Amino acid sequence: MASEVIFNFEKLNVYQKSLDFVDEVYLLVKNFPKEELYGLSSQYKRAALSISLNTGEGQGSSDAQFNRYLNIALDSLKECVVCSTVAHRQSYYNQSTRS
Repeated sequence: MASEVIFNFEKLNVYQKSLDFVDEVYLLVKNFPKEELYGLSSQYKRAALSISLNTGEGQGSSDAQFNRYLNIALDSLKECVVCSTVAHRQSYYNQSTRS
């Protein structure tokens, strides 16, 4: 039986939390209007996923390189804040919205 391969970044708390965030975003955008499928919904999901992707891609590089990737992940998080604000202002969700 083959053993499971675990990469070091998968053990990082920030990586685990970023995956939880991706799950939340995917659940949230399911409630968005269909006309947002290729607009805000898509952008929100890509930005959320980018946080995890950049954390994973940068880990294992030099400290300077990892910091660069973490800064890109932080920029994606800021993008998610904007997406969340726009969605809230458009009444696509409220604090109690869950799928």
